[in-house]
Amino acid sequence: MEYKWTVLSNTTLGTLMASLDMNIVLISLPTIARELPDTTLLDLLWILMGYTLVTAAVLVNFGRLSDMFGRVRLYTFGFAVFTAGSALCSLSQIGPELIGFRLVQGVGAAFLFSNSGAIITDAFPENERGEALGINQVAIVAGAVSGLVLGGLLTYTIGWRSIFYVNIPIGIVATLWAHHNLKELAVIRKGQKIDVIGNASFAGGIGLVLTGITLYATGTSGLDTVLALISGGIAIFFFFIFYEFKIDYPMFDLKLFRIRLFAAGNIAIFLNALGRGAVTFVLVFYLQGPTMRLNPFVAGLFLVPISISLSIFGPVSGWISDKYGARLITTVGLIVSASGFLLLTKLGPITTFNDMIVPLVLIGSGMGIFASPNRASIMNSCPPPERGIASGMSSTLVNVGNIFSMGIAFYVMSLAVPIHSLAGIFTGTSNGGTSRILIHPFIDSIHSVFLISTIALLLAIVPSVLRGKKNQLTQPTNEIHISK
Repeated sequence: MEYKWTVLSNTTLGTLMASLDMNIVLISLPTIARELPDTTLLDLLWILMGYTLVTAAVLVNFGRLSDMFGRVRLYTFGFAVFTAGSALCSLSQIGPELIGFRLVQGVGAAFLFSNSGAIITDAFPENERGEALGINQVAIVAGAVSGLVLGGLLTYTIGWRSIFYVNIPIGIVATLWAHHNLKELAVIRKGQKIDVIGNASFAGGIGLVLTGITLYATGTSGLDTVLALISGGIAIFFFFIFYEFKIDYPMFDLKLFRIRLFAAGNIAIFLNALGRGAVTFVLVFYLQGPTMRLNPFVAGLFLVPISISLSIFGPVSGWISDKYGARLITTVGLIVSASGFLLLTKLGPITTFNDMIVPLVLIGSGMGIFASPNRASIMNSCPPPERGIASGMSSTLVNVGNIFSMGIAFYVMSLAVPIHSLAGIFTGTSNGGTSRILIHPFIDSIHSVFLISTIALLLAIVPSVLRGKKNQLTQPTNEIHISK
């Protein structure tokens, strides 16, 4: 097999596993809540969001580590950590324990996400990167969606612990495969430093804001405490931005945003993630909630159209962008996704699989059309020595957008439905009589979430259009000052 295809197959498996575990747990949360002792509603949210948060927090620094010590070496190490984290999750005895082991998984996923795009970019020529990154990007988003089906099937037939068992044999084989077959093509850069303060302030700022949102939404803390947490988080994040401009080896090399394609692509990818990040989160609890009452497996099957349409359009859009550039096709993808979300704002208390096909196909198709050309545009805009950190920055913005999308969605739903009733919906223990009284507020809150998603996707069109033409992909980088 030609080496570039070895790279693509292994990295696609890695990103598929890491992204699959973002949602394979989501479909199982009601079952976990019933069967795992001492698991509260707040625990459920952080079992889900903690994985993504730790991935976002360390991803960029892991990208810089890979520039210093080798992308293949740290990518392989990430596979091993992810596999070990999966084994630990399967042994959890209480809710907080599962949260901690999910954080271990998130560290492994960060190594995989931060290096896969850079390893692919190193192995493929520029005129083939869009297609290659498209296939890899499809694995990321399709894994997140197909995780719902696989998680539902495993939970329904074997039990929730099986969603972690499945990663262990695959992870072991893939780790050995990466170790023996991947080659280091990047130029190792000596003398760099890790931005510890930047990493801590970035993670602390996001963590405090998310903690404030979830504590308020679950009724765990009062308004004064919540406002203090959110204000503190915002203040720390502003410090992070100020600090990143002052040091030689920043976590986020903000000077890269002077490259027009890089800046436009990353703003668009963040807004896209902010818009689409909550779609499966909300639909899972709608489908298993008080009106539909589907089991985990059937609920997962309802979401298959997203995965199939995304898998079809992702590689095709990457191939088209290699020939004609990213601006037009990414914009089309955002419009298609926004149309699907707009249709979901009309969702009724009861729906059929056939009713869901059109909006979900539009959402999945739009994701596939947008993702790979946008990713290729970002990676092609960067000088080769910066691809590790650039890949990490881009993946971080996706994860941050996804986290806040879920946090905002839960907050919006908590405004319409009393927290004890919302907890019953999320844990699958809602009372039938209570549910009938709250059906309309529950459905209205879902409409509000999808309207917010539509607006975010429409806003993403602006940077997508302003990114420039294909002949700007290889603009000279000596006009900007990259970190020393």
